[in-house]
Amino acid sequence: MPDHATPEGTRRFAEKFSGRAAPGHFRKQNGLHISSIGIGTYLGNPDERTDAAYTEAVVAAVSAGVNILDSAINYRFQRSERSIGAALKRLADLGFPRDEIVVCTKGGYLTPDGAVPADPGRYFLEEYLQRGIFRVEDVAAGIHCMSPRFLQDQIARSLRNLGVDCIDVYYLHNPETQLSAVARGEFHERLRAALAFLESAVIARQIRFYGLATWNAFRVARNAPEYISLAEVVNLAREVAGEAPRLRFVQLPFNLAMPEAFVAANQIVDGAATSMTEAAQALGITLVASASLLQAQLTRNLPPVITEVLGLDSDLHRALQFARSAPGMVTALVGMSRVAHVEENLRLLGVPPAPREQFLQLFDSAG
Repeated sequence: MPDHATPEGTRRFAEKFSGRAAPGHFRKQNGLHISSIGIGTYLGNPDERTDAAYTEAVVAAVSAGVNILDSAINYRFQRSERSIGAALKRLADLGFPRDEIVVCTKGGYLTPDGAVPADPGRYFLEEYLQRGIFRVEDVAAGIHCMSPRFLQDQIARSLRNLGVDCIDVYYLHNPETQLSAVARGEFHERLRAALAFLESAVIARQIRFYGLATWNAFRVARNAPEYISLAEVVNLAREVAGEAPRLRFVQLPFNLAMPEAFVAANQIVDGAATSMTEAAQALGITLVASASLLQAQLTRNLPPVITEVLGLDSDLHRALQFARSAPGMVTALVGMSRVAHVEENLRLLGVPPAPREQFLQLFDSAG
C-alpha cells in the first residue's frame, strides 16, 4: 500500500460515494480526487476529551465522503495531529486505506508538546536552541521560524504525530509573520531557503507537495506590509527546483465576509493585475479555502440575497456552499470537532456546488 494519497486511491475513494455525493463534490487536482469540503482541526481545548472527539469527527467525515484532512503542528499543541493519526488507524480498519486520504499539515509556529510547559522559555531553550534546531535570530515576532533545520525538525515531529511515512501537503504556516521582523529582501532569502528545503523533503519522500498557508498575505493590497506576490513565490520555487517545483498548494481565508481571493485584483501575473483565484490558475496552484464559516460567525443572520441566490435550508449551508463553489477554489475547510458538526455540515454533500453563473449572481446583486 502506498504511504501517501495516490491518483488511484483517491479515485477509488470518490467511487465509493458515487450516487451519494452530488456531481462536483470531487475535483481532480494534481492527479488526486479531492473532496469539495475538508475537515479542519484548529479549535478546541488541549485535553483528552477533545482529542477523542476530533478522532471520532475525522472518522465520521471520511466515512461520509471527505478525504482532505487539515491540521498544523501547533493546533492544540500537537494534539490535533495526533487525533488525526488515531483516526487514520481506525479508518484503515474500516476500509479507507492511506492512499485514499489527503493528509495536510503545517509548520512555522513554535509550539510546546501537549500542554503549555511550566517554564516555556526553558522548554524552548532546551528543546530547540541548545540542540541547534534554530537560532534566536531565526525567530520572528517571538513565535515564528521557517529555517531549514527547524522545518526538518517539525516535519519529523508531524510524521510521528500523524503516524504516517509521508505527508501529502505540507504548508509553510503564515510566512508573512516574518515580514514583521525582517526586511523584504531578507524575507525572500528566508523563503527561498525554506522552499529549497521542502523540495529536498519531497525527494526524501517525507512530503509529496508543499505550499503556503496564509492569513493576510494574499488578501491585502500590494503595498501592505504583509503582502506576498504569488508569482514571486513561484519564481523562487523555480529557482531552487527548476520549472516543475512541487509548490502546488496555497491555503487562505475565503468566505462571505472575506471574498478578497476572488474579487481583489492584488496579484500581478505577466504584467497584468489579477485576482488570487486567477493568478493561482495561471501559475498552476491549487487553492484551498480556510475559515469557510469564519468560526461559526457566518452560520446565522446572512443577508436575504444569499438565500435568494443560493437557496438551501440554512445559513450554515449557504455560507459553506459559497466557499466551495467559487471558481478556482478547490476545497473549503470547515472545523469539525464533534460528530454532530460533521453530520450537519456534510448534509451539503448531496447538493451540487453552485454553478459559476449562480455564484456570480451574488456579486451582481452586491454591485
